[in-house]
Amino acid sequence: MKVAEQRSLTREQKEAVGLLSIGTFLEYFDLMLYVHMAVLLNELFFPKTDPFTASLLSAFAFCSTFVFRPFGALLFGYIGDNIGRKHTVIITTFMMAISCIVVANLPTYAQIGITASWLVTICRMVQGMSSMGEIIGAEIFLTESTKPPIQYPAVALIVTLSTLGTFAALTVASLSTSYNFNWRIAFWIGAVIAVIGAVARTTLRETPDFTDAKRYLKRIFENTKTKVEIDNEKINRNLLLKEKLNKKTAIYYFLIECVWPVSFYFVYLHCSNILKNSFGYTAEDVIHHNLIVSIVNLLSYIMITYLSYKIYPLIILRFRLTIFWVFIFISPYLLQNVHTPFQVLLIQSFFIIFRPDAFPAVPIYIKHFPIFKRFTYTSWLFALSRATMHIVTSFGMVFLVKYFGNTGILIIIIPVSLGFLFGLNHFEKLEKESREDSIRDLGTYALK
Repeated sequence: MKVAEQRSLTREQKEAVGLLSIGTFLEYFDLMLYVHMAVLLNELFFPKTDPFTASLLSAFAFCSTFVFRPFGALLFGYIGDNIGRKHTVIITTFMMAISCIVVANLPTYAQIGITASWLVTICRMVQGMSSMGEIIGAEIFLTESTKPPIQYPAVALIVTLSTLGTFAALTVASLSTSYNFNWRIAFWIGAVIAVIGAVARTTLRETPDFTDAKRYLKRIFENTKTKVEIDNEKINRNLLLKEKLNKKTAIYYFLIECVWPVSFYFVYLHCSNILKNSFGYTAEDVIHHNLIVSIVNLLSYIMITYLSYKIYPLIILRFRLTIFWVFIFISPYLLQNVHTPFQVLLIQSFFIIFRPDAFPAVPIYIKHFPIFKRFTYTSWLFALSRATMHIVTSFGMVFLVKYFGNTGILIIIIPVSLGFLFGLNHFEKLEKESREDSIRDLGTYALK
């Protein structure tokens, strides 16, 4: 007998995919708008210093977006696991809108001094926390609402739309610098659309897995305690105390999520420094160049999203990891011998296409976490990996490249790639055991 499959989406599921995808697009447009305009906006909100100190300030501004994500994960994890998945995606969208409004009206360093630096950093922290709850909430929502194989591209679409949001942010940044548009208008547009998106998401229904689990647990209590009404808070508390998390699964999921921050920094920040230092690129030139890189990134994600319906996601990841391993060992030599910006673009493109990351196997990871701890643990581990690796990479790269040249990149990339390999092996083993259990259960049911 075959395990139940789903090869197409229902109307309600399509509406949920649409609302969540559009919301994720807007969240990442707002989040990445500052990241990709940092070469321009950091000059407005931070004091002018020497190049090395400027690199450290830029790293600080970049890391501030992610360093408080673990605290946001605990907050949104509690809301998602105790109240519902739907509420988190609404709250996070409103948070992003408010932070965008503040940034759009924030005076510059020339006007109010160091206060501007602190205020913009706080806004970046709020945006980072918001985007973390947003994307994890959307991925869990669709994972619990669909079944494989349609589940894989449905959830992958969330990441693809976040990439589209990054592309849109870079497009706006490029147009702003090319035609001298007021950058504040872009943040206002993002804020207004985020509010509209949050209101639209109020029409979502809670996920079937979450509501069924709560209904089932409540029925157990009602059957075992005569006419004693058990409220949702007591139900959740009881289950949270009994459910156990596989520590190995948590560690390996953390290791898998550690690769993306390193890849992002290498592609968009380290290579941007090469363009500025070796080819005299201005801030505007870097933005235009990275726009092309984001197109490559978007196209690769669209292709992988499509392939995830045809090919098992873990097979896709193993193939990408194999190609990536060959590339990383020659990357220092390639970077040392680039003679044109186009060659830098080729290195960035290859890195983006074959870099190992959680995408498109996210539903596989999520389902191996207990349902009433799923939001808390996946979001916290996701946030912790981002915060840790963005700090290590952003500041580490500055010093490693200074003392070891481009070879210093390998000191960070090789360990995280090995961690990814161990994580991939672990989840392949879990999936094999899960399939065997499902077949055994179905066989037992058929005999009855």
